[in-house]
Amino acid sequence: MADDYRRQGFELERRIFELDIKCSSLRAEKQDDDYLQNASAILDKLKSYYRQGGESSNLSKVLQDYTQVILDITFYEENKLVDQEFPEDCSPFKIQQLLQDLTEPEVLAGRLAPAQEVQSVLGLELLECLYWRRGALLYMYCHTLHQRKQWIKKNKDTFLKCIQEGVRYLMRMLQVRNSVKLNDGVVLHDTATANFLSEGIFSDTHLLTMMYIGEMCFWAVKYEDCSAETMDRKDDRLQFRDIGTQILNKYVLACEGPLQGQGWNTENAKEILSILQ
Repeated sequence: MADDYRRQGFELERRIFELDIKCSSLRAEKQDDDYLQNASAILDKLKSYYRQGGESSNLSKVLQDYTQVILDITFYEENKLVDQEFPEDCSPFKIQQLLQDLTEPEVLAGRLAPAQEVQSVLGLELLECLYWRRGALLYMYCHTLHQRKQWIKKNKDTFLKCIQEGVRYLMRMLQVRNSVKLNDGVVLHDTATANFLSEGIFSDTHLLTMMYIGEMCFWAVKYEDCSAETMDRKDDRLQFRDIGTQILNKYVLACEGPLQGQGWNTENAKEILSILQ
């Protein structure tokens, strides 16, 4: 078991040095990018840590730093895809690579610290961010594909698969803090805040996630009935109509209730709800 731990520790060290090479290559494209600069600074710290014979007691901090590097580098790569409007020839491969990169920290945390929950090793915010980034990437990709009507006619099942995967990631993001329950030991004098927490709404990003889920569910409902493959796999697919309706109702209640006047628009959400319901 000790040998397995050392082997996996070497795997993390190897990945850190591989990421350093990748980061240097990307910085050659855009030297002044803030995210790449931040990733490079963290990588320098991690390389120094290993050169000095890093101790396993700092594993959680190393994995958190490693995760931040992944988030920064992939953010730069995602922005390139968005700026290029997701080229049809290379986007599927690049998106799968990004999804794999954003999954790796969670996998490594499970391997290297099997006795601990992943959220305890990485922290709630980083784990949420990993799910958010994967879901948001697929949302942006599907948003672009949704405008390519001819492409969807030929690749409807691929489109629906991307939606389903994206919705799953975003729902997982909303569930990361669901274990934080309000109890008798928690005193909140603001009932609106208490309601937000009990519904899993902890930030603006959580609200945006709800809107993303609603839109993706709407796209799925629009196209899935015509898809032979998804009709043959009813047990595997998400109940998009029910999920979209539930999530958007929460979104509208929050935006028109405690958050009224805070800049959140509900027109699109209501329009989608009128169709889903």
